[in-house]
Amino acid sequence: MSIRNLNKIFDPHRVAVIGASDSRSSVGYTVLRNLIGSGFSGVVYPVNPKHESIQGIQAYKDIPSLPHAPDLAVVCTPATTVPGIIRQCGEAGTHGVVVISAGFREIGEEGRKLEEQVLEEQKKFDGMRILGPNCLGIIVPGISLNASFAAATPQKGHVGFISQSGALCTSVLDWAIEEGIGFSYFVSVGNTIDVSMGDLIDYFGSATETRSIILYIESISEAREFMSAARAFARTKPIVAYKAGRFAESAQAAASHTGAMAGVDAVYEAAFQRAGIERIFQIEDMFDCAELLARQQPPKGDRLAIISNAGGPGVMTTDSLIARDGEMAILSEETMAALNECLPPFWSHGNPVDVLGDAPPERFAKAIDIVLKDNGVDAVLVILTPQAMTDPTATARAVNAVAANARKPVLAAWMGGVMVSEGVQLLSEAGIPTYTTPEQAVRAFMHLVSYARNLEILHETPRDIPMEFSLDRQRLRSVFDTILTEGSEILSENVSKALLESYEIPVVKPHLARSADEAVEVARSCGYPVVLKIHSPDITHKTDVGGVALNISSDESVRETYDQIVKEATEKRPHAHIMGVTVQKMVSHPNGFELIVGTKKDPVFGAVIMVGMGGTAAEVFRDRALGLPPLSESLARRMLESLKSWPLLQGYRGKPGANIDRLIEILMRFSYLVADYPEIKETDVNPLLVTPDDAVALDARMVIDRDLAGHSVRPYAHLAIRPYPEEYVTARKMKDGTPVILRPIKPEDEPMWHELLAGCSTQSLWFRFSYLFKQTTHEMATRYCFVDYDREIGIVAEVEEEGNRKLIGVGRLVADMNHDAAEYAVIVVDRWQGHGLGGLLTDYCLEVAKRWGVKRVVAETSKDNTRMLATFRNRGFHMDDQKEEDIVLISKEVQ
Repeated sequence: MSIRNLNKIFDPHRVAVIGASDSRSSVGYTVLRNLIGSGFSGVVYPVNPKHESIQGIQAYKDIPSLPHAPDLAVVCTPATTVPGIIRQCGEAGTHGVVVISAGFREIGEEGRKLEEQVLEEQKKFDGMRILGPNCLGIIVPGISLNASFAAATPQKGHVGFISQSGALCTSVLDWAIEEGIGFSYFVSVGNTIDVSMGDLIDYFGSATETRSIILYIESISEAREFMSAARAFARTKPIVAYKAGRFAESAQAAASHTGAMAGVDAVYEAAFQRAGIERIFQIEDMFDCAELLARQQPPKGDRLAIISNAGGPGVMTTDSLIARDGEMAILSEETMAALNECLPPFWSHGNPVDVLGDAPPERFAKAIDIVLKDNGVDAVLVILTPQAMTDPTATARAVNAVAANARKPVLAAWMGGVMVSEGVQLLSEAGIPTYTTPEQAVRAFMHLVSYARNLEILHETPRDIPMEFSLDRQRLRSVFDTILTEGSEILSENVSKALLESYEIPVVKPHLARSADEAVEVARSCGYPVVLKIHSPDITHKTDVGGVALNISSDESVRETYDQIVKEATEKRPHAHIMGVTVQKMVSHPNGFELIVGTKKDPVFGAVIMVGMGGTAAEVFRDRALGLPPLSESLARRMLESLKSWPLLQGYRGKPGANIDRLIEILMRFSYLVADYPEIKETDVNPLLVTPDDAVALDARMVIDRDLAGHSVRPYAHLAIRPYPEEYVTARKMKDGTPVILRPIKPEDEPMWHELLAGCSTQSLWFRFSYLFKQTTHEMATRYCFVDYDREIGIVAEVEEEGNRKLIGVGRLVADMNHDAAEYAVIVVDRWQGHGLGGLLTDYCLEVAKRWGVKRVVAETSKDNTRMLATFRNRGFHMDDQKEEDIVLISKEVQ
C-alpha cells in the first residue's frame, strides 16, 4: 500500500502517448486527441516509429528519442510490446505509467504470463508506478488532463470516481456530463497489477478537492490495504460503493452451517459496514448518494417526520419508510400542541403532518420549524403536490429559510413537472436534497441513516471489558500445534471444545464411548439426563443421520439409543468410520436461547465471525449477522442488535432476556481465538445455549486448513483489520522506580484519555497540540483513541493509583502511507513531569518505529518546550530552528 509517485500519474508535467495514432478507430488516436484537446497545459509527446507527426504534433520513434523524460507514459500498444516499453520507461526515468492495452490475464494464462513480465521489468526501477493494464485510463478535470479513450471530458468537481469496469466508466461519464456532475478524479483501474483501490483512496484522501469517493467494485484483492485506506478516508469524508455480483456463491460445498450462511455478498456487506462505506444497490443512486452524504449532516437516528400538503403521498411515504426498516417519529405532546395552534382544525393530528391542500408557504415553514424542534425527530421530509392553491416556488423559498438554521437533515419531494421545476432548482441550490417522488426521498434518508450508523461503528467508544486468560496463549499455541498438524481436516467435538474452553468459553464436555456398556458407565458418571451423539470423523452434520439423541434418563435407554443411532448412521453413511458415540450432560433451561456462533475464512477478507439464531433450523431462518474480527464490545453488541431475534434476547412478553454482557464477552473471546489461529477455516458453535445467567457451548466443530497447519505465516495475515498489537505491551520503570505499563492506546481508553488531558496545564496542551481548547470532546478522542494500527499508534503510560488505572502520558507515531517517515508527538500529565516519563515514552516509541519498519522519525515543538528539546537532543535528534520563528523542526534516522 503506497501513494508513492502517484503524483506522476495524476499531476504530470510531461505526458508521452505510446502508440499514438492518426487512425480514428484506434485507442491511440482518442487518447492523444483527448490530451491535446482538453486544455492540458503540460507537454504531450506522441510516440510512434512510423510517422514524423501525429495529429499535427511532432512524433518520436521511441521513448529514448524524447527530449525530456515524461512524468507519465500512457501505453496503447499491443500487450506483447508492453514489457519492453516498461523497460524503456524505467531507463528514461519515467515513474508513472498507465497501461490501457488489453490482452493480459483477462484472456487467460498467456496474458497472465505477460503481466508477470511487466512486473519483472517494473521491479528493476525503484519508484515506478503502473495503473492498469486493461483500463480506460484516467481523467483529472482540475488540470484538464484526459489520458483516456473516453468520448468526452467531464467538468471539474469534488467526487473521486474509481471503477473496475471500463465499460461502465464510459456510460457513467456520458450520464454525468449530461447531468452536469463534476469530478476531482475519474479512474478506471483495470487489472490493478500495481496501483490498487487502496492506493487511490489514500491518494484522493490527501487531496482537498475530493469531498467524496464513488467505487464500482467487482472484486477486491488486497483486503487489508483496502480496509485500512477506506476506514481512514471514511472518518472524515463519505465513500459510496456499488458492488456487482451480489448473488455469486462459492461453488464448494460448505462443511459447516457458518460456511453455508455467510455468503460472498454478506461478507462484502459486513466489510463495507466496518469500513464506514455506504453501499448502494442501484447505479442511478451513486451520484445522488455521494452528494447527499458529503453535504448533509448525518441524522442521530432513523425517526422521520413527514410534512405534506396531501394525505396520499404521506401514506405512500410511510409505507416506503417502514418497508425499509425506518421509523415514523412519534410527535411529543408539546409538538402536537404547537401544531394545533398554527394549523387548521382538520390537519392530520399526527405524523405524517398533513398541512392540507390550501397550505401557503408560511404554514409549511411554521410546521417544519415546530417539528424540527422535537427531540423525538431525527429528520424531516417535506412533500409538496402542486394543487390549485399551491405556490411551489414560494414554498421552496420558505423551506430554504427554515432549513438554513436546522441542525437536522431536511429533505424534500416536489412532486410534479413544469409547475414545480423552479422550486426544485431553488431547493437544490440551497443544498436541500430534493426528489421527484417520496420513495426516492425515503431511500435517500435511509442511506443517511445507514451512513450515520457506519460512522458510529468507526467512532463509538466501547466499554472496557478486560480480556484476561488464565492460560498462557503462547504456551497454549504450542500444545495445539501438535493436534492441528495431525488427524483429519475436521476436528472432533472433543478437540474443538477443548480449544474453546482454553479461551474460557464455557462448554459441556463430551466423553467418548465405544460400546453400549461404556456409554452407560459414562452416563452414570455425568449424571442423568444425558445426550448421545454419533462420533465419526466422516459425519459433519450429526442430526442429518439421526446421530443425536437428547434427554436420555436411564441405563436401559442409553443402551437402546446407542444401538439405534449407530445402526441408523451406518445405514445412512455406510462408508463412514463410526468410532462410537459421545456422552455429555443434558443441559437445558426454560428461558434459554439457542444461538449459533461461527467463523469462516473468506477468500478475500479472511476470517469472518457470525452470530445468529441457532439449532438445527439455523440455515432455514438465516437470521444472522457477520462481522470482521477483532471484535470490541460495541461491535459485538451491534452484531447482536442487528438480529431479527434481538427482541427475544432482550426479553419478550414476560420471558427474561439473555445475559447480554456475558454473550458479548464470549463473542470477544471467540474473536481472540479466531485471530490467534489462522489454521481455522470454519467453526460452528451450534447451539450456544444462552440463559439469563450464562452461556454454554453444547456442540462445536472446527475445520482446519491443512495447508497452513505447521507452517509459519505472517501474523494476522488472515485478518482484514489489524488487531490490537499486544506485542507492544511492556512493563517498564521510571527513573524513581515507579512501575509503569507502556502499551498501545485503544478505543476503550477514551475516558482515561479525557482525564489525562484534564491533568495537563494550558502550557502543556499548547506544547502538544499548538492550539488551545476549553475541554476535550468525543470527536477529539476519536482522532487519538480510535486508530488503525497499520498506520498509527499511540503508546500510553498506565499506572495504578489507589486501585484505579490511570493514563499519565502518551507518545504518538503517525506513519506516512509508505512507512518512510513517522510524525512523533508526546504529552505527559503535569504532576508526572520531571520523572523521566517523556524520555521513557520517546525511547520506546523509537523502538516501536524500528520494529514498524519506519526509516525516519520527525517532530516539531515550541522553542519554549525546553524539557522535550533536551530529551530530543540527548537522543541524537537533528534540530532545525531556522525555518519557523517559534517552532523547532526535529528529525532522527531510525537505526
